[in-house]
Amino acid sequence: MVFDAVGNPQTILLFGGTSEIGLAICERYLRNARARVILADLPDHPRKAEAIAAMEKAGAKEVEWLDFDGTDTDSHPAVVDKAFAHGDVDVAIVAFGILGNAEELWQNQRKAVQIASINYTAAVSVGVLLGEKMRAQGFGRIIAMSSAAGERVRRSNFVYGSTKAGLDGFYLGLGEALREYGVRVLVIRPGQVRTTTTIEHWKATGAKEAPLTVDKEDVAELAVTAAAKGKELVWAPGVFRYVMMVLRHIPRPIFRKLPI
Repeated sequence: MVFDAVGNPQTILLFGGTSEIGLAICERYLRNARARVILADLPDHPRKAEAIAAMEKAGAKEVEWLDFDGTDTDSHPAVVDKAFAHGDVDVAIVAFGILGNAEELWQNQRKAVQIASINYTAAVSVGVLLGEKMRAQGFGRIIAMSSAAGERVRRSNFVYGSTKAGLDGFYLGLGEALREYGVRVLVIRPGQVRTTTTIEHWKATGAKEAPLTVDKEDVAELAVTAAAKGKELVWAPGVFRYVMMVLRHIPRPIFRKLPI
């Protein structure tokens, strides 16, 4: 299977098969053409049935579920082999990860290692395997969900931010490595995104919605249009690029005093 005559994918693979942002990207692709959708996530995830139903309702030609545990990197080669077993994959979306409690993370070794293992190590594992498959087929798009939190890591959530900084750097480099083989990688750096998970997180931690917060549908629109144009890096919303451009150059003694 390959992209159709007007560039629509015929097979979409989503790592983080219950991710609201990932599913929104799939739904946006399905608005243009029916496609086979492969969802990869924990076998007992409570939103598994809901995710499958959402893809069927959105018009997927077929929905397949693959059991995927980010922390079990030894199992990843077999999962990716299964995803590509019935043909080429046009678009692969890497959209799994956890937030955690920012203050607890830097004081809890087990939880710090857990978030690093899922957000960074597992993402690298999957990225290498996807790169191998798409390099062999000679085409494909990888969309990696990074975060503005990784562009300049802040005291307020530095453990999470550091995992996203690592993911961000890896996928940008992967895009450079795969370019000559006809494979494109898009890294998306959203600020806060309104999802059930983030809203629950705000309630649990007492955090408030930040300025420039966007809906998951906005990120999905950006992902699909930017990938079609062959872009390598985008911010959501786009104005975040200029905000981060300023923040990147603020001296650390001043930066640490900012209320962010």
